[in-house]
Amino acid sequence: MDLEFGRGMRSPQRDSWRTTMLLAYQSLGVVYGDLSISPLYVFKSTFAEDIQHSDTNEEIFGVLSFVFWTLTLIPLIKYVSIVLRADDNGEGGTFALYSLICRHANVSLLPNRQIADEELSTYKLERNPETVDKTRVKVWLEKHKNLHTALLVMVLIGTCMVIGDGVLTPAISVFSAVSGLEFSLSKDHHEYAVIPITCVILAFLFALQHFGTHRVGFIFAPIVLAWLFCMSALGLYNIIHWNPHVYQALNPYYMFKFLKKTRKYGWMSLGGILLCMTGSEAMFADLGHFSYSAIQLAFTSLVYPALILAYMGQAAYLSKHHDFYSNSQVGFYIAVPDKVRWPVLVLAILASVVGSQAIISGTFSIINQSQSLSCFPRVKVVHTSEKIHGQIYIPEINWLLMILCIAVTVGFRDTKHMGNASGLAVITVMLVTTFLTSLVIMVCWHKPPLLALGFLLFFGSVEALYFSASLIKFLEGAWLPILLALILMAVMLVWHITTIKKYEFDLQNKVTLEWLLALGDKLGMVRVPGIGLVYTDLTSGVPANFSRFVTNLPAFHKVLVFVCVKSVPVPYVFPAERYLVGRVGPPGHRSYRCIVRYGYRDVHQDVDSFETELIESLAMFIKLNASYRCSEVSEGEQLEEWEPGLTVIGSNTLRDHASYDLQDSVQHSAASVEMRPAATSPGGTGLELAAESNSPKQVRFFIDNLVVSPEADKQVAEELEALAAAREAGTAFILGHSHVQSKPGSSVLKKLTVVGYNFLRRNCRGPDVALRVPPASLLEVGMVYVL
Repeated sequence: MDLEFGRGMRSPQRDSWRTTMLLAYQSLGVVYGDLSISPLYVFKSTFAEDIQHSDTNEEIFGVLSFVFWTLTLIPLIKYVSIVLRADDNGEGGTFALYSLICRHANVSLLPNRQIADEELSTYKLERNPETVDKTRVKVWLEKHKNLHTALLVMVLIGTCMVIGDGVLTPAISVFSAVSGLEFSLSKDHHEYAVIPITCVILAFLFALQHFGTHRVGFIFAPIVLAWLFCMSALGLYNIIHWNPHVYQALNPYYMFKFLKKTRKYGWMSLGGILLCMTGSEAMFADLGHFSYSAIQLAFTSLVYPALILAYMGQAAYLSKHHDFYSNSQVGFYIAVPDKVRWPVLVLAILASVVGSQAIISGTFSIINQSQSLSCFPRVKVVHTSEKIHGQIYIPEINWLLMILCIAVTVGFRDTKHMGNASGLAVITVMLVTTFLTSLVIMVCWHKPPLLALGFLLFFGSVEALYFSASLIKFLEGAWLPILLALILMAVMLVWHITTIKKYEFDLQNKVTLEWLLALGDKLGMVRVPGIGLVYTDLTSGVPANFSRFVTNLPAFHKVLVFVCVKSVPVPYVFPAERYLVGRVGPPGHRSYRCIVRYGYRDVHQDVDSFETELIESLAMFIKLNASYRCSEVSEGEQLEEWEPGLTVIGSNTLRDHASYDLQDSVQHSAASVEMRPAATSPGGTGLELAAESNSPKQVRFFIDNLVVSPEADKQVAEELEALAAAREAGTAFILGHSHVQSKPGSSVLKKLTVVGYNFLRRNCRGPDVALRVPPASLLEVGMVYVL
C-alpha cells in the first residue's frame, strides 16, 4: 500500500507528533502484517520434529530465550536502530542500498549513464565526492569489474528470495491460521478441510489484486491492531494464569542450556525459531511509504511488546502442559481458551490475509524495480489507483504467484516444510541486507572500515547461524526457495547480460549525424507530415534501427524525435526533471533528441500524458534554444554536449527561465494555425501559438517574454508552427523488433543465453506494451543482433 507520491521525499523537517502517530497507525497494516502473524507458526515449526517438549521445560524456555533475543537483536537493534537510517531519499529496500552504493562508487552496470543525471534533485550524496578521499575499499570496488558483477548478483539473489517469499509467506500464513480448525473438527474432517479452505482463501486473495489495495486498505490497520491486542491479552492471561515466572526464561543462559541438552537437534531447530523475524525486512522495504520515526514508534511501542507477550504466553501455557499426542499440537491455538477460539481463529485468518497482501504488493514492487534495471523481462504494470502513486498490479506475476502458492500448500501440507522453505528465503534476504549495509557504512557514510566490519561480523554471524540451520533442512522443504532462486537468477542474468550486449551492439553500429543530415539531399527521400518518435537506448548518435527503416522505406516524418527511456540510480525522478531535450542537426532539419529518465520506483506514464509532456518539452526547448544558443548558455545550464548541434538542457533551466503551458491535448485532425499576442505577467509581452479546430480540444504554446532578436522570434514561431502542425497530423512510434543470434564459433553457454533470451522475448510483453504505445501508431523495424 503506497501512499501519495513524494511521501518518501518529504522535507527533512520533522513531522508533527500527530502526523507521526497517524503514520505509525497506518504502518501497522502495511509493514507489520507479516511480522505480527509469526506466533501462529514459530513454536509449531520449531517443535515439528527436531526437539521434543519434555517435562523439564528446558526446551520451551530455551526456545523462548532464543525468540526474545532474536527479536531484540535483528528487528529492534539492526533494523530499527541502524538499517532504517540507510535510506535513499526516504526509500528503503535492497535496491535502495544498491542505488546508494552505485551513486557513491562507480560500480553500476547500467548503460547510457550521463553526467546530467547527477544534477537530479534526488541524486544527492552524503558528501561532495571532490572533498572526500577515496578509501581503499572504494578504490578496490571501482577497480575490479568482476566485483561490480558480484555486487549485482548479490542484489539479484536478495531479489529472488523476496519473490520466493512472496510465494511462501501467503501459503504458510493462511495455512497456519486455518489449521486452528484442528481443535474444532474431528481428525478426519480436519485433514480434508484445512487444505481446501486454505486454497480457496489464497485464490480469493489473488483474485482481488487487480482492484488494488486502496479499496480495502483502510481496514488493514484496524485488523492488525486488533490482532496485536488479541495476542497481548492472550499472552498476559496465560502468563498470569499458568506461569508468572516465565519471564526468567529471557535470561540468555537458557539458550546455552538448551543447546547443551539438544546439541545437533537444537541447532537444527533454529530453522523454525528464525521465523519469528519473518517480515522484519518489510520495515526497511516500506520505509518510503511512511517515515523513520513512525515505523520506529509503531514497532517499539506496540509490535515488539505484543510479540514478546504472545511468545511468553505460549511458553507459559506449554510449561504446564506436556500431554500432547503429537508435536503438531505445540502451537498457537493450543494456548487459546476454548471460549474465544472461534473469534481468535477468524481474526487470525484476517490478519494472515493482511500479512500476505503486504508481501504480494512488495513482490510487484520489487519486480518493477528489477525491470527498471533491465534485470527482468518486460511485464505489464498496471496502476490500481489514480490518486496514490506506486500502487501497481502485474497480471502475469499475480497469477503465477497464485498457482505456486496453491501448489506449495497442496504439495507440502504441513507447517514444517513450509517453515523450512520460508525461513531460508527470509534469512538469505537479511544476509544480503547486512552485507550491503556494511558497504553503505564505509562507502556512503564514510565511517571507519572497522565499524562496518564490526556490524558485518556481529549481525552476519547471528544470521549465518540461522542460515546454516535452514540450509541443513534442504531435503525437508528448503530446496524450494533455492530452486525458485536459481530459476529466477537464470532468467534475470540472461535478460540483463543480453540487454547489455545489445546496447553495446547499438553503440558500435550507430550512424553519424552527417548521414542523417545528408538524407534530405538524396533523391526520392520524402518528409511526411507528423511526428516520428524513434525509440532507442542510445543517448547520442542515430540508432541503427532508424537507418534500417529509411533504407527500406525512403521516408521519415517532418518532425523527428529520438527518444531514449532510461533508468537512473535514484528512487524517483521529479516530473519537472524527467526530460532532457536537445537538437539533432540545424533548426531547419526539425530533428530532436529527448531523454526520459525514470527512477527504480517510478512507473512509466500512460502514452497520452507522455506524448503531451514530450511536445511540451520540445516547445520549451525551441524557445530556450533561440535565447541561449549552444555557446551562450549560462554557467550551469549547459549540461552536456555530445555531438555538434546537440545540447541537452535540464529542467532547472526550464523552470527558471521560461513559462510554457499546454492546455488539454491535441486532436489528430487538420487545424489552422495562427499567431496572436497573448497576455503575460505584468510588465512583459508574450507570443501565443494556437492550433485551433472545431473540436473543443486545442494545443496552445504560451512563451514567456525572453530577450531574443526579431529574427530569432520569427524562427521560433515557424518552428513552433511546424511542431503544432506535425502534432495535428499524428504521432508514429518507431520501435526496433529485435532478434538475437550468436556469432559462429560462440561457446555453448553463450548460445544457451541467446536461446533463452529469444524465448523470453517471444513469450513476454513487447517493448510497445512496456512503453504503453498504442497499437494503431506503432511501427516496428526488424533488427538482427549478432552477439
